[in-house]
Amino acid sequence: MSATASQSDSGYLLRKLHSLTGVLPVGAFLAEHFWSNSAALVNAPKYDEVSRDLQTIPFRPIVEWAVIFLPMLFHAVYGVYIWVRGKSNVSSYPWVGNWLYVAQRYTGLIAFAYIGWHLYTERWLTHGRSTYATVARDFENPWYLAFFVIGILASSFHLGVGIWNFLCKWGLAATVKAQQAAGRLGIVIGVAFGVVGILIVLSFRLNWHPFASYYIPK
Repeated sequence: MSATASQSDSGYLLRKLHSLTGVLPVGAFLAEHFWSNSAALVNAPKYDEVSRDLQTIPFRPIVEWAVIFLPMLFHAVYGVYIWVRGKSNVSSYPWVGNWLYVAQRYTGLIAFAYIGWHLYTERWLTHGRSTYATVARDFENPWYLAFFVIGILASSFHLGVGIWNFLCKWGLAATVKAQQAAGRLGIVIGVAFGVVGILIVLSFRLNWHPFASYYIPK
C-alpha cells in the first residue's frame, strides 16, 4: 500500500470518528447538560439538588474523562484541523450545503470556546459546586449573558447540522429522501436544544420558574 493511500485511509477513518464523537460524547453531553440544568425551570432548590446529585455519581472523574472530555477534546482539535485546511466556495457556488458547511465551521469554533470556557468556570473552578445563586449572579453581567446566549445557539446549530452529517456520512441516510429526513431531524434537534437553552438562561436571569409546581422537597 502506498503512503498516499495509507494517508487517505487514515484521514477517512479520522473524519468518520470525528463525526461519531460529535454525536455521541458531545451531543450526549449537551443533552445531559441541558436536561440537568433545566431543573432551574422548577426552582433554585431543585437545581441545587440536581447539581449535588451529579457530584455523587460513582467513578464520576473516570467516566467524565474517558467518555466525555477526551472524545470531546479530539472532536474539537480535529475539527479545528479540518477548519484550517478546509476551503469555502460559497461565493462561487452559493448552495445550501456550502452555506451549512461554512456555518458549521464557524459555529464549531464558537461552541469549542463556549463549552471549554463553561467547563472551566462552572466545573473546574467551582469543583462542580456551583449553585443557582452563583450562576444567577454571573448572568447579571451583560457580557457573560451575551456570550452564553451566543454559545448556546452556536452549539445547538452545530449539533443539528452535525447529526445530519453523521447520518449521511455513516450511510444511515443513503437515499435522497433519507437525507432530507435527516436534515429535518437535525433542524428539529437544533431548534429544540436552542429553545431549551434560552429558557434555562431566562430562568436564571429573570428568576423565572414555570414548573415550580413540580417541586417535591426531599
